[in-house]
Amino acid sequence: MGKITGFLEIDRALPGKIQPEERVKNYKEFYKEAEFSDEQTKEQASRCMDCGIPFCHSGCPLGNNIPDFNDAVYRQNWKEALSILSKTNPFPEFTGRICPAPCEGSCVLGLNNESVAIEHIEKSIGEKAFELGLVNPATPEARTGKKVAIVGSGPAGLAAAHWLNLYGHEVTVFERDDRPGGLLRYGIPDFKLEKWVIDRRLNVMKEAGVNFEVNAEIGKTVPASEVINGFDAVLMCTGSTVARDLDIPGRHLKGVHKAMDFLTQSNKRVAGDQIPTEEEILVTGKDVVVIGAGDTASDCIGTSNRQGAKSINQLYRRQQPPKERAESNPWPEQPKTFTPSSSQEEGVDNQWSVMPVEFIGNDQGEVTHVKVATVEWIKENGRLKMIELEGTEEIQPCDVALLAIGYAHPEHEGAVEELSLGLDKWGNIKSTGFQTSHEKVFTAGDSRIGQSLVVTALADGRQSAKAIHKFLGFSI
Repeated sequence: MGKITGFLEIDRALPGKIQPEERVKNYKEFYKEAEFSDEQTKEQASRCMDCGIPFCHSGCPLGNNIPDFNDAVYRQNWKEALSILSKTNPFPEFTGRICPAPCEGSCVLGLNNESVAIEHIEKSIGEKAFELGLVNPATPEARTGKKVAIVGSGPAGLAAAHWLNLYGHEVTVFERDDRPGGLLRYGIPDFKLEKWVIDRRLNVMKEAGVNFEVNAEIGKTVPASEVINGFDAVLMCTGSTVARDLDIPGRHLKGVHKAMDFLTQSNKRVAGDQIPTEEEILVTGKDVVVIGAGDTASDCIGTSNRQGAKSINQLYRRQQPPKERAESNPWPEQPKTFTPSSSQEEGVDNQWSVMPVEFIGNDQGEVTHVKVATVEWIKENGRLKMIELEGTEEIQPCDVALLAIGYAHPEHEGAVEELSLGLDKWGNIKSTGFQTSHEKVFTAGDSRIGQSLVVTALADGRQSAKAIHKFLGFSI
């Protein structure tokens, strides 16, 4: 490593954040990156240890060569750092913003100190590369004459498109919405990932030869048979978009929405799109209840704060996780601890071990309250079981309820049904080595493995590209 004693001499540091009361006034990213110098990033890279076995490799779904790119950043060799990182991750400007950094949870330094600031360093490599003109279209040495269709332009689809194009195939990405990006564009708010970041990368991919077709939903606006007959291989990257729902009284009331409907509409509004008045989901001046505990729930909180909600309550069925690792959650596992998200920092009332049991409405069919009950988790036959505690029900104000309780599986209507693709027991597209029950059709990302992290989808997209390349008769 460039500075073998760096981890002993330098404390972990990150760019500061704009104060919550200021950042909620807009949808811009709020980290003060410009105030964090290259020298400070170099110091953070120097904290990477000569640890012998870098567990961060296994902690990262992409298998990024973290020690080597940290060393290159310490030496301020940004070209080398980009070269090392690009071998596994072609989109560091995405992961450096939105990845929960499981690599940091596996950092050896984290055993008795704060882990290396890997996510910040990764983002710095991505941004510095664009700043210095180091990002060039990844064009192949020669074209193979093979054509591959990718259905869906989310993380898995974009990753697969990058690698398949680099292997020399002619790649066309079909996106059902009016702009490419999938989850990155319509699921993640701008305050976490501004959309110019996506467009900048898409422009590079287009220059490299990747084709994008928008407003093209395979199996609906475009017959699946047309794609099957027109391409040598097809990759389904449609995501896990069928949201889980709540089967409780009052679910039908106006004002009870699935989280992604709320977030997608907000992102379109921020992009300047016109939303029909009768379809608008706005929480300005309203009592909002967010049901769920993951990133989607957090994004609903941040968006509600920016829309000027009167109050925001977040309901969790689970117990509050500890602030430190439990004995049952040893290093180098991903820490199952609780740290408030940036959106939670902006204002929310967290309620743990509470579940909604009924939505209550008025004569106009609008939700006005939610009835909740306290729950307890007990171990039964070695497994946790939730029980509702009698006599704990209470009624809370609720003008808008946002259901952020996860996703079940990809949509089956359309291409999946038209192509008669096999499904696993969870409803995901069944595959063997990424290949589905249809010989020419492959699948990757959340449509294959279920709801996951963006970084996991990127890794899946990369591996599926290798499988398709082999299927087409080539070796890597």
